[in-house]
Amino acid sequence: MDFGIVLQTDPPASAVVDLMRRAEGAGFRYGWTFDSAVLWQEPFVILSRVLDHTERLIVGPMVTNPSTRTPEVTASTFATLNDMYGNRTVCGIGRGDSAMRVAGRKPNTLATLSEAMRVIRDLAEGREADVGGTPMRLPWVRNGSLPVWMGAYGPKALALAGREADGFILQLADPFLTEWMVKAVRTAASDAGRDPDSVTICVAAPAYVGDDLDHAREQCRWFGGMVGNHVADLVQRYGEHSGLVPEALTDYIKQRHGYDYSHHGRAGNPSTDFVPDSIVGRFCLLGPVEAHRERLAELRALGVDQFAVYAMHDAKEATIDAYGREIIPALAGS
Repeated sequence: MDFGIVLQTDPPASAVVDLMRRAEGAGFRYGWTFDSAVLWQEPFVILSRVLDHTERLIVGPMVTNPSTRTPEVTASTFATLNDMYGNRTVCGIGRGDSAMRVAGRKPNTLATLSEAMRVIRDLAEGREADVGGTPMRLPWVRNGSLPVWMGAYGPKALALAGREADGFILQLADPFLTEWMVKAVRTAASDAGRDPDSVTICVAAPAYVGDDLDHAREQCRWFGGMVGNHVADLVQRYGEHSGLVPEALTDYIKQRHGYDYSHHGRAGNPSTDFVPDSIVGRFCLLGPVEAHRERLAELRALGVDQFAVYAMHDAKEATIDAYGREIIPALAGS
């Protein structure tokens, strides 16, 4: 199992770089950032600095989208970083939540996302792509390689990830839901004539190591609100009891009343008071080291290839260090 660290690009950018370096030293192989240009600083500028100050870390956004950056711009950005630092990037992409809604736009359609994934991958790897009817190629790309991993929750998005993405990003660490969603992705891959095991599975969630569960839950409750935004979209699209989405995922948002993106992804987010303790415990990894090892072993058995730690709480350094000392050595490479 690989491990990643996920950080917001809050100023100062030097602190993000320092945490990424710390994570690489602790054994993390991936470094991810949010991509919402209004709420946080520009991630690709900071990721270029991260690449310059690390040796092996693979970096990317969790996640970008096809509209705030057009596909050819996204492809050129990744290809430039890869040319400078040797194919050490991965493109995490989705329909767009905070980046789009903060700007007053709706998330992209799956058709738009599908086309963007194809264009970004082809251009970044040096192939010609049709971009809105115009043949296009980045003539300076040599030996480019860019895996494209897609974030998804709902049935149609999961199917798209299985058919077309190189990896699947699931932003919650509940074993029951992970099993259901991984199965949907792998089934779609198989139906499309792909090797289901060729799709990398990445689970991303907050992790907080320690015995004070009350404090850990309060530091990570924001995550249930973030996931709740996607779940609310699913309920609106498929209905509350459609049978297409597990009620274990949708039930908890019944008390949700709006969402303030100015607190997005932050501990103490007042828009997440609807999230019960049980959801925080299911979606996140909390508690002593052994609890983390047990949950991660369960996720690994379900086919998870990478666990990416959302470090958006008051114990970033302590969490990175605890994972480096006691968790990654027990699970990495297995």
